[in-house]
Amino acid sequence: MAKPTIVLVHGAWADASSWNAVASGLQRQGYTVLAPPNLLRGPATDAAYISSFLAQRTTGPVVLVGHSYGGFVISNTTGGGDVRALVYVDAFIPDEGEFVFQILGGSGSALDVPDPTTVLDIVGYPGSPEGDAEAFLKPDTVHNFFAQDLPEADRWLIAAGQRPITLSANTTPSAAPAWKNLPSWAVIGTEDKVIPPGVKRSQAERAGAKTTEVEGSHVSLVSHPQVVIDTILAAAAHVTD
Repeated sequence: MAKPTIVLVHGAWADASSWNAVASGLQRQGYTVLAPPNLLRGPATDAAYISSFLAQRTTGPVVLVGHSYGGFVISNTTGGGDVRALVYVDAFIPDEGEFVFQILGGSGSALDVPDPTTVLDIVGYPGSPEGDAEAFLKPDTVHNFFAQDLPEADRWLIAAGQRPITLSANTTPSAAPAWKNLPSWAVIGTEDKVIPPGVKRSQAERAGAKTTEVEGSHVSLVSHPQVVIDTILAAAAHVTD
């Protein structure tokens, strides 16, 4: 059987470049890798975009991979391509009706604070629905909580180039998730201060995901790419068996 296409969906405050080390490693193994933009507008909108992307840009089986909020998106991507497996990298694995702020509430996340403006910069955007806004990470948040295991220069680049997520994306409930019908894998960074490891473990267990833990921050795909590559290869091998 032909190798599946690997589709990498980035999370909030990131773009496709966050997958560079992972994508390069998979390409060296002979895989076709695609890393589409995640619109970061909300699970329904973003999943519809990824579904459309899969329908038009892939043929044959797909391993769909999501980082962070990208886990919401891949969980809600239930059509458009021949998705055979899901891989969650320091990601949310939501059940139907759950949303980001609810999952993080009381978890000890660095983002679960009484005043969000202490960790986020909240700014308006053109055409926003009433009451909505975009959230950027403050530089201190990037350095201390988001990517604390990366070199300082790389942390500054994340702070400079981050793509914002809407507040409404974090309060929109998940639809029925794809993991209920597909095999899944999860990489859990044990030093993650954005989605605490306990949250990720419980969600992965609920989804029946095969888990791998690594001593990494929220961006273990950048700091420990080989662990992520190996997990994706395991999912791909399952698809081709």
